[in-house]
Amino acid sequence: MATFIFGHKNPDTDSVCSSIALAYLKNELGEKCIPKVLGNINNETKFVLDYFNVPVPNYLNDVRVRIKKIKYDHKAYINEYASINDAFNLMQKHNITAIPLVNEQKKLTGYVTLKELAKYLINGDKEKIDTTLENIINTLEATVITKYDDTIKGNIMVVGMKSKDFFDTIELHKDDILIVGDRYRVLDYAIDSKVKLIILPFNSSINPELLEKAKNNRINIIETSLGSYLISNKILLANYIKSINTNHNPITVNNEDCYQDFRQMIHKINHTNYPVINNKGECLGLIRLTGPNTYEKQKVILVDHNNFAQSVDGIEEAEIVEIIDHHNLGAIGTNIPINFRSKPVGCTATMIYEMFNENKISIPKNIAGLLLSAILSDTLLLTGPTTTEDDKFAAVKLAASAKISIDKYGLEMFKAASDISQMTEKEIILSDFKAYNVEDVTIGIAQVMSMDYEYIKKHTDNFVTILNGMSDKYKTIALFITDIIRKGSYVIYNKESELIIKEAFGLNEIFEGIFIPRIVSRKKDFLPSILGVMEDN
Repeated sequence: MATFIFGHKNPDTDSVCSSIALAYLKNELGEKCIPKVLGNINNETKFVLDYFNVPVPNYLNDVRVRIKKIKYDHKAYINEYASINDAFNLMQKHNITAIPLVNEQKKLTGYVTLKELAKYLINGDKEKIDTTLENIINTLEATVITKYDDTIKGNIMVVGMKSKDFFDTIELHKDDILIVGDRYRVLDYAIDSKVKLIILPFNSSINPELLEKAKNNRINIIETSLGSYLISNKILLANYIKSINTNHNPITVNNEDCYQDFRQMIHKINHTNYPVINNKGECLGLIRLTGPNTYEKQKVILVDHNNFAQSVDGIEEAEIVEIIDHHNLGAIGTNIPINFRSKPVGCTATMIYEMFNENKISIPKNIAGLLLSAILSDTLLLTGPTTTEDDKFAAVKLAASAKISIDKYGLEMFKAASDISQMTEKEIILSDFKAYNVEDVTIGIAQVMSMDYEYIKKHTDNFVTILNGMSDKYKTIALFITDIIRKGSYVIYNKESELIIKEAFGLNEIFEGIFIPRIVSRKKDFLPSILGVMEDN
């Protein structure tokens, strides 16, 4: 199973480019890794990937354990026209107490339990047979002497009385199935009556003259080593398994269903066995309440985050094998020790650049370009407060490998990021949005880079309405519009956050869209200031 590498929800350039670069590094080291994204990429990231001709990683919706990952009884199903005997043998093979029935297209048509099978053997009609000749042959371990029909339907009859009494009391019909030994007169009578099938016990022989006559009358004849008593009891198991099906619409589980949802369902329904189907309605097997139901968790590596709220849905059901991040420690915990790489640098990509060097893996031009883009994005062209000497060193080396100018390329990238004219107000808010849990309170901080605040200013009321509408989930929620030219940020916030924003940034006055100089970093400016006020209060 490949390991998934991904950044946080609402992916930015660092989370996407770091995922791609780290996956490349891991694969070069012999590990099988696949980069993923948890949402739509923003304009800046799209520009970067297009510039270096790198495809956008596939979207990852969640890492919940699904039924298809469970080791249930795959192929524990049987065609509805198979024999009861075959169904019972398959149930024994899989050690299950029920078996799903399917048609030729493998669509689920029913479901039979051992209890229903036992009830049939006790109370079922022991004189009727409706099945294929092949089912009868397999069930009785018989050998074909003559065969003219594929299906056999009729009454079962065991000849145990004297021939004279049999002739006087029994009238044979063309649908009768006769179990009779080496009795010339009875066989002759049966052949003249053109019965459907003659079963010879103890591998009894048949007179050549009678055999020729039987061929002329197109009589099916088989022989078996079993005695008449065993044949009369066992032949019932040759009937179609569908003949005892009373559950035409059983409760099923889709192979795309979440395993935890299945566990909750079974407590309400209290069944033992559940057919597993796919979206086409095809049966894939049977999952049991009492089965092993073991599974392999999806292995994941987190980059640019280490917080449950920012990670993929179902992260608690995955196996986190490594975290590489430059943020404060979040709430993610693991059951076993993992590789955890954390460093106070401006960008995750800086650490991944160092990992390439540590492992002596050369960095291709396009990967170097992605890592450089991430660093320039997170450090605001190496001018932001989170920028370190390590970031600057990595940026210079990566720019040389990518053969591009930091200043020229950086401005192109930020210009692309600033184009928000085609985005709705909500898309702007969610384009780079992060949630933080502080005790029993959740705060949300959105950030967008723009050198054209006038466009946003015209729609301030719409932004405020949306932020107020999100207040039921977030105690404090704010959108920071960062202008790297002016080296500061405008802020729009929900009504409840007014006093918090004012106090957090030491403002003499407060209004929607106020410009706050020298604050450009969510990690070092926005979040610490807001958290400080909330903790004091």
